[in-house]
Order: sequence, then C-alpha cells, then structure tokens
Amino acid sequence: MRLTSNFALLVSTLISAAAAQDLGVPLSNSATPAPKSERITIAQNAIDQMTPQLVSSTGEFNGIGYWQSGNVWSVMANQDWLAATTTNQALVVNNLNLVFSRWQHYDQFGFNDDAMWWAQAALYGYRAYKDTNLLAHAVDVWTHVTGYVITAAQASAGKNPNKSFNIEPTCNGVTMAGGVFWRPTTDDTAINSITTGLYLTLSAFLGEYTGNATYTNAAILSANWIKNHNINANDLVLDTVNANDCSTSPASWIFTYNTGKYIEGLSVLGVTSGDSSWTSMMINLLNSAVKTNVWQGSNGVITEGASPTANNDAVGFKSVLIRGLHEAWTRNPSNTALTTLIHSYGDVQYNALLELAATGNTYSSSWAGPPQAFTSWGQLAALDVMTSNIDTN
Repeated sequence: MRLTSNFALLVSTLISAAAAQDLGVPLSNSATPAPKSERITIAQNAIDQMTPQLVSSTGEFNGIGYWQSGNVWSVMANQDWLAATTTNQALVVNNLNLVFSRWQHYDQFGFNDDAMWWAQAALYGYRAYKDTNLLAHAVDVWTHVTGYVITAAQASAGKNPNKSFNIEPTCNGVTMAGGVFWRPTTDDTAINSITTGLYLTLSAFLGEYTGNATYTNAAILSANWIKNHNINANDLVLDTVNANDCSTSPASWIFTYNTGKYIEGLSVLGVTSGDSSWTSMMINLLNSAVKTNVWQGSNGVITEGASPTANNDAVGFKSVLIRGLHEAWTRNPSNTALTTLIHSYGDVQYNALLELAATGNTYSSSWAGPPQAFTSWGQLAALDVMTSNIDTN
C-alpha cells in the first residue's frame, strides 16, 4: 500500500511543526475524519478480532503476556466508555473479576507494575460501567503497592520496612520519597518510571473517584519523584533508579510507555489537585513525545515495538502513549493548540495502521507496514489507536 495524499500532507505538516517547536498543527491539513459511527465500528471490529484469543479459564489472551492481557481489558472498557455502549461489558467485568480471584492483588508473577496494569483496567471498567466491585479491586491493589512506596519519613531514615537493604535518602541531592519499587520482594532495589507512573495514575484516578485526598497526595508525591529523578533534558521520561546506590539504567533506555503513562497521570492530577503546574508540565512532555525522533520515523509513524514474528514487551509500549495522549485530550478541551496536536499525531498513527498495516480488521505491530497475518501482539498494539481516535479524530 502507499500513503494517500491526505496522509502524506498530514505527516508533512506535523514534521514542519515539530521542527519549529510549534505546539499546534492546523486542522485544515489533516485528513477528513470518518463519521464517528464509522470510527466506533472500526475500533470494535479490531477488538472483535482479539476476543477469540481469550482463554476463558484464565482471563488472559493467547500470544501475549499477563500485563499485556490487562491492557486488552483496558481498551475494551474504554471503547464502551467512549462509544457510550455496553458491548464489551460482560466480558470485561467477568474477566477482571476472574483474574482478581485467581491472583491476590492481581499479582501473578511478583511485579508491582503487572498488578497495577490490571488495577488500571479495573478503574477504566469502573469509569465505563460504574461497577463498584471493580473500584474495590483497584483500591485493593493500591493499598498493597503503597507498602512499596518510599515515604518522606522512610527516605529520611534510609529504610523501607518491606526491603532488606538501606535506601539512599537522596539521589543527586533530591529526596527519594515517592518512588515505587518495581518488585514486592525484599531484595530488589529497582524503582522505575512505569511502576511509579502507574501508581501516580492509579492514585490520581482514585482521588478523583472517591474524593479522598490521601490518594491525591500520594499521586503528587510520586509525580514529584519522576519529575525530580527521571526526566532527561529533552523532556522524555527515563527508566530506572536503584534505591540502594542511585545507579540508573542507561540513558538510551527511553520507551514510549514511560512518558505516556506519566502524561496520563499528570493529565488527571492537574485536574484533581487543582495545581495547573502539573498540566503545564504535561503539555511540555507531550509536545516532546510527539516530536521526538527516538521512537518514530521521518514519516511521523511510531516505529518502537515493530515485531512481526514474535511478541515482546516493547510491542505493547506504544499503545500506552496513545492512551495517555487521549487522556490529555479529554482533560483539556479548551486548549485548542493541544487538542489539535493530539488529533494530528493520532491521525498519523491511525491512518498508517489503516493504509499501511491492515489486513482486513487486523493490524501488524509494524505500523508503517507491511500488512501481515493476524498476531495477538500486533492487534494489541493497534487497539488503543483505534479506540482513542473515536474521540481525537
């Protein structure tokens, strides 16, 4: 397949704006959107290609990992929320309940981020269906993971009660309070941005839904940890800091989902905290995320996680960025420059999938193509693009 003239023009405009560090992209240069009803159908058709892979006894999907399966339920709940339908409700609710009954705190393998991917799916389910049982699942996971968050007092004392080693009170002269340990084991020292960003986002949503300031304050503490420790000079979120000695992951470890989840969390926190500085920071990071050459090609299409022959974790990263951009779009309707930028960037990914990577209603994990036969991981990666564009297109 080749790029249509509308798609090529949209890409050209987005790249020009990036070069100028211009927040907005003129809507007149975007492809003409399909009617909303058609976009809803396209997104649901993509979901319907995924559901036959469901393993009914586990609540997970063939061909992808545990945390990735949680993200399928996330997008299915969000599809119903955005389309104002209940098409996926029974599957989403029943399987989120099933998996919660199988694994305490949604933690199958001993990773706090895994547990929170599923808790986030439960929160999206609560948002879509007002099912208080799903909200309770999310609260349970939040309570469990909170034991692995460094409090201000723990940072000062250099000790978390669930860890067997001493913590550096500060790294680069800044408190380690707010960092969330990747694993709930006594000896693992890693604090990473995705685990902390998930906790931030979970906390911010729970603060919004319950009105309990405890959650909002927890979100602020973790937002500050990422702000103070794990953002590079280009406003992209880095990966890991080890709490025992302040050593870090390589500077080249820059992944879409770290920035994407932070964008989502800040989008919610800017509203729930009443502190507009979080929204301002989110906009700066988002502007960088959609214009960096770290994870997208010269045509503007995300290249990260293109893996036609085998699943890997990175395949699922880019969908988290798209979901974060959608949350920013939802929370800032009066910021026309921002919503236009998100619309345009989303259109690039959406049209790439439809024109370059599609085989019927299935999609390659390589969004720039070529099309290929169905894979669970390719479909997973595409679902958030299809569902988010119900709104942003």
